[in-house]
Amino acid sequence: MVFILSSAFLISVIFTGLVNSLYAQKEQVTLTAIVAEPKERWDVLFDNASKKLNENHPDMDIQIDYRVLPYDATRTQILTSMAGRTPIDLISVDQIWLGEFAEGGFLTDLTQNATSWGREGDWYPVNWEGGKYEDKIYGIWAWTDVRALWYWKDLLRDAGVDPRTLETWNGYLSAAQKLNDALGQQGIQGSHLVGASHSPDMWYPYLWMLGGDILEERSGHPTKGTYWFPAYNSTEGVQSLEFIKRQVDAGIKPQVNHFWGQEFADKKFAMMLEGSWLLGTFPREQWAGLNQSVGMIPMFPVPNEGNKSATMMGGWVLSIPETSENKDLSWELLTLLVDPEILTTMLEKEGYLPTQKPIAEGSYSQSLNATIPYYSDMISMIPVGHSRPNIPEYPQISDNIREAIDGVYFGGKDPGQALQESAVKTAEVLGW
Repeated sequence: MVFILSSAFLISVIFTGLVNSLYAQKEQVTLTAIVAEPKERWDVLFDNASKKLNENHPDMDIQIDYRVLPYDATRTQILTSMAGRTPIDLISVDQIWLGEFAEGGFLTDLTQNATSWGREGDWYPVNWEGGKYEDKIYGIWAWTDVRALWYWKDLLRDAGVDPRTLETWNGYLSAAQKLNDALGQQGIQGSHLVGASHSPDMWYPYLWMLGGDILEERSGHPTKGTYWFPAYNSTEGVQSLEFIKRQVDAGIKPQVNHFWGQEFADKKFAMMLEGSWLLGTFPREQWAGLNQSVGMIPMFPVPNEGNKSATMMGGWVLSIPETSENKDLSWELLTLLVDPEILTTMLEKEGYLPTQKPIAEGSYSQSLNATIPYYSDMISMIPVGHSRPNIPEYPQISDNIREAIDGVYFGGKDPGQALQESAVKTAEVLGW
C-alpha cells in the first residue's frame, strides 16, 4: 500500500512538474493598445480576439493590455506616446486623424499585409479607401455610422405633419414651422439644428447631394505640384449653406450644446438629423418595439423629390503604430478584431454598423437585422455615404468651415461671403 501511494504521489509530482515546465517554457507576450471610449465594445472585442490569438499560438501566453480613454484624450495620448517613441501595438484612430498620424510617421504601412490578406473586396469601397493615405494602407476601418432623419411619430401626428413631406427641403422647412407652432407651448422644438463644433459634418451631406465636394486636387501648388484646394465655396456649397440659412430663418435654432441624440430621446425635439448612435440613447429592452414610436427616414432632405440624397460616415480605424515591437502579432490581432465571427457579436451588442459587406448584407446580417431597429434602412445609406478628407490639414479646414457656418448662424453673414472668406483661409492652410 505504501508503495502504491508513493508511486501515485510520484506520478502526480512528475505530471505537475511537466505542466509547470511547459507553462514556463511558453513565451510571455503582452500587446498594448490605446483605444477610445466606450469601454464595453473593447471588452467584448479583445476578450474574444485574445482567446483566438492564444489558440493560434499554443507556444505563447499572449496578454492584451488596453487603455480606454475619452475621445479627445485618445488622440492626445497617442501623439504623446508616438513622440516619445513609446512601444504601442494597436490604436483606434478616428478616420479624420489618419492623415495626420501617417504624415507624422507614427503609423506602420500595412499595404503588404493587407494585400496578402486579400479581403479588400469584402469592404465597402469608401470604407476601405478611408484607411489609406497617399495610396498606402495605414489602417482598417472597423465599423461605421450614418446620419439619418429621426422623428417621433406621435408628435408629428398631433401636429398634422405627414413624415413623407420631410424628404424635401421645402417640406422639411414647412414641417419644422408647423411643429414649432403646435408643440412650442409644451417646450418641444420642432427640429434640431447642430450648432456645436461638428456642425460641418451635418452640412456636408447637402454639399455632396448637390454634386459638390470639400476639396479638389489642383495643379500648380508652390511646393507639391498637385495638391488639395478648397472646393466647398462652389455654387453647390453656397446653395447648401443657403439651405442652412433658410432653416434659421424658419425659426430652427442652432443648438450649441450637443448630447448625441439624448435630447431627442428626451423628447425635446420632434425630429432630428443625427447619427445611428442615437439608438444607444434608448434602453436595449425598448429596441424591439422602438419602431412603433420612433420613425426613421434613411436620408437627408433633398432639394427636390427624386434627387439623390447623401450622408456622412464616421467610425474607427484600427492601426499599428510604427513603434510596435510585435508587428506580426499586432497585425494578426487586428485581423481577428475585424473577423466577422468576432466583430458581429460586438456590433449586435452596441448597435454599430459594419464596414464589411458580408456582415452588412450576408448571413451575419440576420442577427443584426433582428436586433438593431431600422438596421436594413441604415445599411441602405452606406452606398450614398461619404467620408471626410483624412489629410493632415483637415482639422484646421474643419475649423474654418465651422467659422463660416457660425457666421451664418449667429453673425447674419451671407452664405457666399462666409464660404469665400473661409476658403481663403483654407487655401493658406494648404500652402497655396
